[in-house]
Amino acid sequence: MINKILFISLFVISKSIVAQDKRPNIIFFLVDDQRYDMMSIMEHPFIETPNIDKLAKRSVYFKKAFVTTSLCSPSRASMITGQYAHKHNVIDNNSDLDPKTPTYPKELQKAGYNTGFIGKWHMGEASDKRRPGFDYWVSFEGQGKYINPELNIDGDRKEVKGHISDVLTDLAVGYIKSQTDKDEAYFLCISHKAVHENFTPTLRHHRKYINKQITYPDSYANTEENYKGKPDWLKQQRKSWHGAERNYAGGDKIEGDDLARMTQLYAECMLGVDESLGRLVNTLEDLGKLENTAIIYMSDNGYLLGEHGLIDKRVMYEESIRVPAFLYWGEKIKEGTINDEFVLNIDIAPTILDIAGVEIPDTMHGESFLPLALGEALDWRQDFLYEYFIDPMAVQTPTIFGLRTKQYSYITYHGVWDNFELYDIKKDPNQKDNLLGEVVYGLGYGNFIRHAVKQFPKMAPTLKKLDNRIDEILNETEGKRRPIWCQN
Repeated sequence: MINKILFISLFVISKSIVAQDKRPNIIFFLVDDQRYDMMSIMEHPFIETPNIDKLAKRSVYFKKAFVTTSLCSPSRASMITGQYAHKHNVIDNNSDLDPKTPTYPKELQKAGYNTGFIGKWHMGEASDKRRPGFDYWVSFEGQGKYINPELNIDGDRKEVKGHISDVLTDLAVGYIKSQTDKDEAYFLCISHKAVHENFTPTLRHHRKYINKQITYPDSYANTEENYKGKPDWLKQQRKSWHGAERNYAGGDKIEGDDLARMTQLYAECMLGVDESLGRLVNTLEDLGKLENTAIIYMSDNGYLLGEHGLIDKRVMYEESIRVPAFLYWGEKIKEGTINDEFVLNIDIAPTILDIAGVEIPDTMHGESFLPLALGEALDWRQDFLYEYFIDPMAVQTPTIFGLRTKQYSYITYHGVWDNFELYDIKKDPNQKDNLLGEVVYGLGYGNFIRHAVKQFPKMAPTLKKLDNRIDEILNETEGKRRPIWCQN
């Protein structure tokens, strides 16, 4: 974690940069379930995302961006609060955020920004009501619908014809134009439903990739060798709702009844998101406002497409927790820069406030990555905590507390008697060789550590350090390694 004195001085420097010009407009472009490599700039085998690629090349690209909980609502709550899930308590897709919790839109409002939210909120599944901190509000209940969505537009609920990616973009363009001649700066979050399952591309993109060959990842195979050293719960999940061999069509003969076609649909659905970003950038350019607009691009979590026999997210495998992320801000930053520090979803709130020149509340666990984008040399984090709390709507994935360092991915499970996992990411980036897979241990978490250290003494110092670090981060952020319902 950044030394606080250093961080304060960097914050002052960042604020002075903002103060030299008119306060910037800020757009947070949030995509749903986009894995880090689902764009052509990442050398994807067939997808074409020219608008994302173009802006990313003019930005600082964060190649090691991750989420601290890989699930829609908890991750979104971490973005808006700057907190780990164990603190903001949005631990599943039904929980709502406590309205008293400090958030970046509230702070922006107090500082005189006009604030707009358009799209998927999802914290408090069934409610589309306006949330604190936003002057302009457009949302929908739960996951919403891809076609002809029912929207709450500033309290007026109505069905809007069209594909939701286009509809949300139309509204975002309208909001940007409405703010153009006003003296106050604005903040806009456009929060896409896409690319969430059930993947439904626009008609113009439908079947664009139908003839593209899908190659499944190496860890997809349902073989004894592939599952060697893996937890039993993982093997048992293969044919569950989040398994790679589930019944995709739900028993109906419809398009997308296997993983290959679902992968194609996922890519086709992404094309509407790419066009959305292109339209927003073009609008800003036409208005002459792009140069003074900061744009942050990120996804709320990654997505597995057959890795380890899974689809969806939740788990601590790289494809689930790693996301695309970049920051554009005209000449303020050096375009085409690639940064390889750990940037997290909990950093979104402090970064937005830092760009705006607004003081960052001390309730936020994340740090502003604006200094990284400005090229400052600083003492940045070397690891981060991952946590996931068992979801009553999807009980196949257990509670997880893990630690990701530059070298290791260490994953512990709670509520099940099963193998923990440890991967040397530098040697094993696809997480195939679990270094703890052969540990034989008794019942309970404490016994696991004792048996692992006894059976693999050469690994003991590393294992103890990683395990202790989880507790250190939890203690620093008012959490404990136990089920969430026991924490308060």
